[in-house]
Amino acid sequence: MAGSSTNDASLRGVAQRSMKLTVTIYQDEDGVYIAECPAIPGCVSQGSSQADAESNIEDAIRQSLAARAELGLPLTVHTKEIEVAV
Repeated sequence: MAGSSTNDASLRGVAQRSMKLTVTIYQDEDGVYIAECPAIPGCVSQGSSQADAESNIEDAIRQSLAARAELGLPLTVHTKEIEVAV
């Protein structure tokens, strides 16, 4: 993917460390797999298979983290697992 040297530098800075993030992957009504990273607002991708969606969300996560770092935003937001009676 082509990008400016500023974005590439930011991406390298973020990529130097490793982060464990939860992602959700589900198949929509058209058969496309949608992947989201709840800890990064707006970080969504898709693929024709679960494997494609997972690979694509990894790229989206790296790009989102680089953009958030460049803008001075927190890299992630707090996520929490809660129990709900149903």
